[in-house]
Amino acid sequence: MPIIPIDSLSHPGVEVFSTLTEAQLRNRLEPDKGIFIAESPKVIRVALEAGCEPLALLCERKHIEGDAADIIRRYTNLPVYTGERELLAQLTGYVLTRGVLCAMRRTAGRSIEEVCRDAKRIVIIDGVVDTTNIGAIFRSAAALGMDAVLLTRNSCDPLNRRAVRVSMGAVFLIPWAWLDAPLSHLHDFGFRTAAMALTDQSIPLDAPILKAEPRLALIMGTEGDGLPHEVIREADYVVRIPMAHGVDSLNVAAASAVAFWELRNPSQSRS
Repeated sequence: MPIIPIDSLSHPGVEVFSTLTEAQLRNRLEPDKGIFIAESPKVIRVALEAGCEPLALLCERKHIEGDAADIIRRYTNLPVYTGERELLAQLTGYVLTRGVLCAMRRTAGRSIEEVCRDAKRIVIIDGVVDTTNIGAIFRSAAALGMDAVLLTRNSCDPLNRRAVRVSMGAVFLIPWAWLDAPLSHLHDFGFRTAAMALTDQSIPLDAPILKAEPRLALIMGTEGDGLPHEVIREADYVVRIPMAHGVDSLNVAAASAVAFWELRNPSQSRS
């Protein structure tokens, strides 16, 4: 295994972990050359099991024979850059979670058709830019019965390093795609759309008509501005979560978890 000790911040090969921005890693001009960073052994293993291709590891020395040992043994030609905890923190700008980072190749994105083909319950993320919220929504979607995720282009990239970490690897467990078509396009796949918003016309989340829908797409917007008026206007349903004690809304990540559980795919088994 190519173990490469580093003793400076300018060591060749480590720029992918330090100087490249999220936009540079994503490489929109050449998507087939895009990279993302997975953080922590657990998340890295989830990504590997999902078929992601590892390009390089960065880890503290103690993890070579510790938390990262199985990954290193599995990929014998994978470059492993290693150094002391303090140096790696200077390199990346933060203390590593569980001491391990992995640079991975981005795979070709899925199409809306592929993601929606066999789905019964999906979530549409509209304009959510906070990486923590994106990660939390994906984690809840995977855990609470959603079959797929669609995102508008003004939403945060699910493969952003922090979003991947917050999701605990759920971004690799549930199919997702960018939504480059009008919401009405989902009608072609038999979906009815439900916008989560507070309006005079909204119906409660536990309304029986929602659970009766064979295919339902939940639309989540930001907790600040909410969903655009045109999105609410075009939705088949406008849905609210009943509140108490004068609270008018929840953070989008919390609201999504409540909505996913209430309107989950009834055909999915539970453990």
